[in-house]
Amino acid sequence: MHVITQSRIWEAKAKYPESASALDGWYRLIKKNEFYSFSELKKTFNSVDKVGNLFVFDIAGNRLRLMATIHFQRKKIYIRHILTHKEYDKNNWKR
Repeated sequence: MHVITQSRIWEAKAKYPESASALDGWYRLIKKNEFYSFSELKKTFNSVDKVGNLFVFDIAGNRLRLMATIHFQRKKIYIRHILTHKEYDKNNWKR
């Protein structure tokens, strides 16, 4: 998959250094695989959920939530938000 907004990964690594290796691991898995559907994505990332048009990944033992839009046919992923679980639960990202 081609990650369009990879700068959000680097920003999150700086903001949440304790989760940097988990973010790197997620990024490596996304980059080296091609997913053609949500069910294929779920085989690799079993904790991913679909919330509206976004795919929500649990990162670093559920410390972070990475929300992305995925275009399976074009093999592109757009990272929209990377938040702590607490920030995610506030639902401000839905606005």
